[in-house]
Amino acid sequence: MTDATAPEDGGAPLRILLLEDSDLDTELLCAILEDAQLSIAIDRVITRDAFTTATAQGRHDIILADYVLPAFDGMSALATARQNCPEIPFVFVSGTLGEDVAVEALKHGATDYVTKQRLDRLPRVILRALSEARAHLRRRAAEQALRDLNESLEQRVAERTRELAQANAALQHQIAERERIEDALRQAQRLEAVGQLTSGVAHDFNNLLTVIAGNIEFLERAVSDERSKRRLDMMRGAAERGARLTAQLLAFSRRQKLAPVPVRLNETVASMRDLLQSSMGGSIRIEMTLQPDLWPALVDATQIELIILNLAINARDAMAVGGCLTIETANVQLDAEPSRPEEPSPGDYAMVAVSDTGTGIPPEVLARVFEPFFTTKEVGKGSGLGLAQVYGFAKQSGGGVRIDTTPGEGTSVRVYLPRVAAEAAAHEVRPAEIDCAESRDPGDKRVVLVVDDDSAVRDITTTRLGEAGYAIREAGSGLAAIQALESDACVDLAVLDFAMPGMNGVEVATVIRSRWPQIQILFVTGYADHTALSRIEGGGEDRVVQKPFRGEDLERKVASILEPRPRLTLVSGGAEAPARAAGTGRG
Repeated sequence: MTDATAPEDGGAPLRILLLEDSDLDTELLCAILEDAQLSIAIDRVITRDAFTTATAQGRHDIILADYVLPAFDGMSALATARQNCPEIPFVFVSGTLGEDVAVEALKHGATDYVTKQRLDRLPRVILRALSEARAHLRRRAAEQALRDLNESLEQRVAERTRELAQANAALQHQIAERERIEDALRQAQRLEAVGQLTSGVAHDFNNLLTVIAGNIEFLERAVSDERSKRRLDMMRGAAERGARLTAQLLAFSRRQKLAPVPVRLNETVASMRDLLQSSMGGSIRIEMTLQPDLWPALVDATQIELIILNLAINARDAMAVGGCLTIETANVQLDAEPSRPEEPSPGDYAMVAVSDTGTGIPPEVLARVFEPFFTTKEVGKGSGLGLAQVYGFAKQSGGGVRIDTTPGEGTSVRVYLPRVAAEAAAHEVRPAEIDCAESRDPGDKRVVLVVDDDSAVRDITTTRLGEAGYAIREAGSGLAAIQALESDACVDLAVLDFAMPGMNGVEVATVIRSRWPQIQILFVTGYADHTALSRIEGGGEDRVVQKPFRGEDLERKVASILEPRPRLTLVSGGAEAPARAAGTGRG
């Protein structure tokens, strides 16, 4: 017969709780189990109390019980066992157990039964009961483990769901924040676009208001009728209200009429070296690569200089500290059709390229650089270069423009200008050289150079200053002013508009300060970057006249700058020559 010891018992004897009052039956049961080679340890009890105590301890593997005991029947014992140790197998062993009683006992929790007439079945019944009990315990343990796992899984699912909910909430917050930032960016771009548009409008309106206010002052001198004077006062008040409305708008006008003539670009570029070096500063190296026998170009001579200067200033702004600015000319023959609207058509061109070693242009910016009013610079900062102007100039001249750029390495802007025949180039217009001594009366009149791109505003300014007794010279742009001073630097005061195409007033003043430090500076503007003005020596608030201005305010400001000073005698090489003090701007 199979040994009843299960592997999980570790070889320990089978612990049996025996409820039996007969010594003979007890010996018989032990003999049968020993014959079956079962290792057993029997605890025998007879009374109810002893049985209750033993079952409460729960230290037995199986319970064997007689059905009929004095004052203690088997069903009561079964009830006690099921209450105290429900997991331990319970087997009735009785000679008086009928079929009906056995069925009833099984219903109330008995594991099995054996009649004393068939005690040979007892070892197999015990082994089966133990196996079923252990299987039942394993199932219970597995079910409990499954319940624990389910509870743990539910907890983990709940925790993961909570984590996902938190991550989703964070993502929703990020999406909302990104949408908020994008909305703010779009709004800023719209405001920037409006600001860029209105800046040009403001410049024109300030110039118009200056003309209106100036002419009102002229008319007031000739009007004696009180009614007419009242109407002029109303007009002046309206002009002043208009000035207040446009006081905060920027002004960068870049339109000029082209007058194309045959131009030798090599000579133009070479003549600009000193001007470019003054504009670039000492930290930037300038190199020129000029092709011999360069074809003459049909172009506006003043505008091409302005374009080169603008591109050079733009290149300077792209090079944070130091760097190299290269200006190159070349003869170019193009056969391919342009792939972009700004590029030149097939033909022969004289090309001038301005290259830098700066930051380069990102692709998203490169796609928009030729859009009107597009800029990446801060409001009021820099030279105000717009590549839209370069594009318009090149296309209007019959050529085109290309940009080669690598972020982090630099940018090259190539301007293609139409070639002209050598016969036409022979009639190239060259600026006349002016002798300062011959072109200027050495009298006491102070000389004022008025620089403004608006001819009507310039007329108002020059008229008022001319009536005040000053000798007047005029220039319609910053570049024209520099060229005029190169021809004749005998100027006491330069009256500069701040916002002009190409070179703004600060950039013109910077060149004047570096090359002609004796010339005094006065800014006349409707908008001025006071931070930029403060960098100019003598460029404080006392050197600014706001547009639209009253004539007496302009005259008073000019007079305070050009107050009479004693004449000095300068000695050079043994010869004496009369000259004003350095403070008057004449030397």
